[in-house]
This record gives sequence, structure tokens and C-alpha cells, in this order.
Amino acid sequence: MHRNQIAIIGGGLVGASFALALQDGARARGWKIVLIEPFAPGDSFQPSYDARSSALSFGSRQIYERLGLWQNIARRAEPILQIQVSDRGRFGAARLSALEEGVPALGYVVENAWLGQCLWQALDSEVVSWHCPAEVARMQALEDGYRLTLNDETELDCALAILADGGRSSLREQLGIGVRRTPYRQTALIANVSPLEAHRGQAFERFTDAGPMALLPLPGNRCALVWSRPGNDAERLAKLDERRFLDELQDAFGYRLGAFQQVGARNLYPLELVEAEEQVRSHLVVLGNAAHSLHPIAGQGYNLSLRDALALAETLLAGAAPLGDFATLQGYLQRQRLDQQLTVGFSDQVTRLFSNAEPLLTAGRNLGLLGLDLLPPAKRWFARQAMGLGTRPG
Repeated sequence: MHRNQIAIIGGGLVGASFALALQDGARARGWKIVLIEPFAPGDSFQPSYDARSSALSFGSRQIYERLGLWQNIARRAEPILQIQVSDRGRFGAARLSALEEGVPALGYVVENAWLGQCLWQALDSEVVSWHCPAEVARMQALEDGYRLTLNDETELDCALAILADGGRSSLREQLGIGVRRTPYRQTALIANVSPLEAHRGQAFERFTDAGPMALLPLPGNRCALVWSRPGNDAERLAKLDERRFLDELQDAFGYRLGAFQQVGARNLYPLELVEAEEQVRSHLVVLGNAAHSLHPIAGQGYNLSLRDALALAETLLAGAAPLGDFATLQGYLQRQRLDQQLTVGFSDQVTRLFSNAEPLLTAGRNLGLLGLDLLPPAKRWFARQAMGLGTRPG
């Protein structure tokens, strides 16, 4: 039976980033890492109008700089130079700018396929091996680790299993790890759109009585749209022909970027806050969306998972105990607890506040947006949260 020190179940962006963060230290210690992933990475990057994207905070750029990857990622990363936050039909608005914050960009929007390609190419095959395409069908706890049975009945033993197989993890359920689910009673419609005018690195977060929407800048003067609506209405919008869809989008968003010219494939995702009730056990860590899956409107989910991945790698490399030691893993979780609580809370409260049509709340949030634009300390706090720097010294 082949034994690896670390098995990462899920070789997506979070799993691959964790492998990269651990790679140099693992090489020095003679650790072997295996990534188990059902979808094989492509050999080359193929641009697509409909490519899904992730918003990387400025803090995530700093992490990828430390990992030696940012220069490559930046080749296809669209900088967010300004964020405009507004409430449809009301006076409240706030504007955050990279210039005011003294950073080159508040964040970046990167196509997932490109980010994945950069990560996979940076992994050293002498340290990180792949089982791909493959899935873990069963996990058995051992005294000194886990035995993984793949869908082809291959068995692998490891000292530490990293569960990074997404928000709908079947293995999390198989292991009896409960989750707290907070439904938002909304569905996200995700699509790429092309405006007539240049976006000039502007991102927009716009709040309506039916739910929030975000428009993020992409290369090629495209924008990534995240439009949260009640489920039935999201399904209706997804079925509209292109012209009627763009007309409704125009009515909700306005003409800040001129008339919308094109929309690509539309995909729907029911929205809920999902939090695993356990993130660590002896010889096991739950990471990424399997640990916490957030509403996408505030763009915090992937950035939090990346900070978790880096903190876990640093904790493992700094520890002297054997891999999988429960006290070491608890130390990682304690280190990240405040960041997780603040980020989940920030994302959840922003979503709830700006998805409510109740008149008093509507008036209050508009005064809040106006105050945010006028009060530098409040504005700086909000900007640091958006940039993924909320728990770092200012």
C-alpha cells in the first residue's frame, strides 16, 4: 500500500494553493503530497468569453507574491481600481479607490481557468503527485491517519487528509461532520456581459429591494455579473432571450457603463451560508468551501479560504509534532478563528442589510453609505475588509 504524508482531496484552486504553499517546506522535509481531483487540468489555457472568474483581494495578491506566482497570474488579472457601492433609486453611495488606499489595486478579477493553470504549472511533480481523474469514495480513520479508497478501488494511506472537495462535499457528510446552513432565499445568476463604455477598472456593488448585484471588471472590456434574485425570478431571467435580459439588467443597473451589448451563458446557483461544525479532527482538516461557503456578493469566500490554506501550511511547517497531531491542527484553527468570524460576519451582514426592502432599514443603509463616503475611519475599515486585510495591523 502506497503511503503519502498528505492527501489533498480536491485539486481545485484552494487545494492546489495549499499544495503550493506547502511545497518548498515539504520538499525540505521529504514529505510527499498527493492531489486527488475528478477533473483533469488542461495542458494549455484557452480563453473563453464565458469563463468563470474569481475576485482576488489585494491581500490575496500578497499571498501569491510570497508564493512566487503573482507575476504569472497578473498577466491575465484585471485590476479593480475603484469600487462604487450604491442603492438603486436612493441617494446613498460610497466609493472606494486604490489611489486613496495607497495600493496599486483594491483587488483583481482572474478567470478561474487561468488561475488554475498558473497553480498547476507551479507544482513540482517530485513533491506533489496527482490521482486525476479520480474521486475518493470512502475514508477510513486509522490510528495514524486515514485510508482513502478511490472510485477505482485504489487504496491510499496518509498521515493527514485535507478535505477540499467543495461546498457540497459528500465526504464531509460521510464522516458525520455537521453543517450550519443559513438560507438567503436567493439564487445567484452568474454571467459575463459587455458594456458599450470602457469599465476602466471599476467594480460596482448595487443593492435593490429584490437582492444585491455586483459587476466586476474583466479583460477584454467584459464584466462578471453576479445578480442575486428570488429563485423563481432568477429562473425567469435565465430563460429570457438576450435582448430582453439586457433590458432588465439595464433597468436594474442603470447606464454607468452605457448600454449593455452582449451577455454570455447564464448559470444559476442557490445561495446559502454553509459552515462546517468541525474543521479539524485528528489527522483531518476541512478546507475551502467544504469549511465555509459564503454569499458571493462581497467577494470574500475564496480569499478567506486562501488565507486559511496559507495559515495551515505555515502551522504544519512550524510544528514539531507528527503530521495530523490534533493539538497542532487546533492551533491552526485558533489562529484563523477571528479572521473567519469577522469575514463570515461581514459578508453575511452586508448581504442581509442590502437584501431588505423594509423602509427603516432602507433609510438606515442609505445614511450608512453616505456616512461611509464622508467618514475616513469608517471608509478605511470597509476598504480593509474588502481588500482582505481586516485582521492585519493597519
